[in-house]
Amino acid sequence: MSAKSSFNPDYPMIRLATGDLSAVLAGRSPCGRTNSRIKGWMGRADQSTKIKGMFVHPGQVAEIGRLHKELGRLRLVVSRAGEQDVMTLMAECAPAPAGLAEAVATTLQAVTKLRGEVRLVAAGALPNDGKVIADQRNLP
Repeated sequence: MSAKSSFNPDYPMIRLATGDLSAVLAGRSPCGRTNSRIKGWMGRADQSTKIKGMFVHPGQVAEIGRLHKELGRLRLVVSRAGEQDVMTLMAECAPAPAGLAEAVATTLQAVTKLRGEVRLVAAGALPNDGKVIADQRNLP
């Protein structure tokens, strides 16, 4: 099978359920085409995000919480510093035992295979909006 062939020549879609979001553009194309057109990539259907070439999923953040019972609400914040992706795990904990942040950072690396900073914050400091991963990068 060549690189340009598909499994079914009548329906050339190969990948399904990728989690990518798009939208159908209304109206006629400037070139006159009348069939449905897609707007393009608009984000993901879930909160999974790619950090340093690796996908991180909300379930991985939940796993860290299961391994460290003293933590409350968790939020993984992804940002950029220069040309690098940076991830910071914000974790509610009151009061924080000595060495907890370092232990959680070790678990974060073991679970995600990526290094990240851990910031322990007061209970109730994180919003209760259901967001587990907050991607604050300005991605194209």
